[in-house]
Amino acid sequence: MTTTPTALPRQHARPATFLRQYFYLCMSLLIAVVAVYGFSHTIGQNLLHASPIPPFILTIHAFVFPGWVLFFILQSALVRSRNVRLHRTLGWFGVALAVGVLVIGYLTAIGMDRFFMQRLHDAEIPAFLIIQLMDLSCFAIPFALAIYWRRRPEFHRRLMLIASSGLTDAAWARFPLIPLAYSPAGVDLLLFLGIVRGAIDIAPHNRYLGRQFTP
Repeated sequence: MTTTPTALPRQHARPATFLRQYFYLCMSLLIAVVAVYGFSHTIGQNLLHASPIPPFILTIHAFVFPGWVLFFILQSALVRSRNVRLHRTLGWFGVALAVGVLVIGYLTAIGMDRFFMQRLHDAEIPAFLIIQLMDLSCFAIPFALAIYWRRRPEFHRRLMLIASSGLTDAAWARFPLIPLAYSPAGVDLLLFLGIVRGAIDIAPHNRYLGRQFTP
């Protein structure tokens, strides 16, 4: 009678497995936390109890942009639960929602800049418009590529993370003790977490290739 040895699971493989399975869901939740915490410091003064009352487009903006974050969480959860068919079906709703994010974002930027100039007499606000348009571009370009590569999951999910992370710039700018000029560093932090996850994910393949080609 022979006994076949059984390989014990490697302890260091467990964190990598967790990252592979839950990373994008966790990142979607982290983006939601960043958005809620950041805007919680200004939503009362700038929207709920604002004086003078801002344009109505800001209220629409306040529903559409969080709606995208919730959609990103939902889509990540569907993939994690292996409900890929529903994920792909809802993806077309996501395309419409993303277009709404871009249109509402642009109209909000123009409307609020006009409001600050005409009602609050802020002559410096037009220079801020380029930052707002750059934020929208940082969402639009990765999202368009994610749709183009929707049948390549690793490309698609990474690009969706990049697009959603780009929308957090305004939330980071509202964090206490963080200067406005350093708010993009918060977005970079989210992207860096994605890089770390990718490095951990490919490390076993690199070790395998090293053993195969080492003389």
